[in-house]
Amino acid sequence: MSNIIKPGAGILFMKVGVHAQEELDDIIARKSKEIEDTGYGMWGYGGNTCHPTTMVQPFADEYEKRGDTIHLVMEEIESNHRAAPSRATECSMNGIDWELIPETINVLGSKYALLIEELRRETFVLPLDQTRVPVGRSSGKLGARYVQGRVDKACLEVLEHPELSNVYEPRNIRVGLVAKLRKPYAVFLKDRGK
Repeated sequence: MSNIIKPGAGILFMKVGVHAQEELDDIIARKSKEIEDTGYGMWGYGGNTCHPTTMVQPFADEYEKRGDTIHLVMEEIESNHRAAPSRATECSMNGIDWELIPETINVLGSKYALLIEELRRETFVLPLDQTRVPVGRSSGKLGARYVQGRVDKACLEVLEHPELSNVYEPRNIRVGLVAKLRKPYAVFLKDRGK
């Protein structure tokens, strides 16, 4: 098991694949270049299970107070996100105060973005039955029960031991891509031209 998956660790789990008409390998290359040129990259996403101000920022702030790092751990999946890409030109921590996104960053076809550093391929198993949701309305829910159906991303805390149950089979996710989150962790996006 990776040294990222240890009791008490905070992770942000996300399924990733084709996005905004771009293959995952191309996205990884573009994000790596952003990090090289800007010092960080923006990993775009949508959906409210990792809303910037109600989920990701409070979750990450709590771990920062402890001196811990939050990692984005990603499972590569087959996806068919072929929506026309639109480049975000502005970002906001709170949805009120906006600033321009550097020209060296291209975040496409997304409502929100995670701020990332140190993007790398790393393969390990994430035991979802050894995680729980630590923030929001589903706080306390076991990761294996939360990440299912249309839920493809989650803020999770790694537990000391997996929850044992006769109700379901343990769920192990194969992670293939990892990044470190950086403050302010998650932002809102918009295209000034729209």
